[in-house]
Amino acid sequence: MATATSRDGTRIGFEQAGTGPTLVLVDAAGGFRGFGPMGSLAGHLADRFTVVTYDRRGRGESGDTPPYAVEREVEDLAAVIGAAGGPAFVHGFSSGAVLALLGAAAGLPISMLSLLEPPIMLDGPSPEAGEGDLAAEIEELVAAGRRADAVEHFNRSIGVPEEMIAEMRQAPFFPMLEGIAHTLAYDSRITPAVSRATLQSVTVPALVVNSDSSDDRLRGWAGDVAAALPQGRHLELKGDWHGVPDDVLASALAGFFDGGAA
Repeated sequence: MATATSRDGTRIGFEQAGTGPTLVLVDAAGGFRGFGPMGSLAGHLADRFTVVTYDRRGRGESGDTPPYAVEREVEDLAAVIGAAGGPAFVHGFSSGAVLALLGAAAGLPISMLSLLEPPIMLDGPSPEAGEGDLAAEIEELVAAGRRADAVEHFNRSIGVPEEMIAEMRQAPFFPMLEGIAHTLAYDSRITPAVSRATLQSVTVPALVVNSDSSDDRLRGWAGDVAAALPQGRHLELKGDWHGVPDDVLASALAGFFDGGAA
């Protein structure tokens, strides 16, 4: 593991694998190098790219300097790209895709983007807003010591099917999710930060992917985001709810990024 230092002094843990153009992977809510799909996806891409995975602040081996602000996570991504020698291709999943978009809009040295099911509802309420302030609700539950409830509340609020939530609660990794429950408030603040104007300011080529087995909201949001990006492309792949198998996704990403690697 290596570390990058973000603008506010926070240590961000990351690692690199493979050779070729740099590709940074940005995790979704609850994901970090020790948990989630990015490790396996990196393995499928390392024969063509120098793949960088990192722990977003508050997770894994990264620090967490209060107070939280979305801008700090953009600075974290900038620090990782810089430490990896940038510029870079960037792939983000779910709220990680939203963070990648914010990085590109802020002028980070990102040459191409891929986005797997970014939960962005254009011209309407945030998909994570619900009827109240989800971030504040998560923070209140965590402050009360109800971390398990915070994890369930977040996942239920963003539309995770009830059967998946029940399986999650019984899974051996659930205590780990409880440990990083406070970071779910971070993801809840990231998603509403993207507007149509934000997307229109992102001029790099961008591929927006969704699974054919996701619900109408996720598939529709992916198409809308692709249409709003000046150089957006939309691709639907066979997969599960809010996910595509790593080998299928890696093949699509490699084909997309290889077109800009010359």
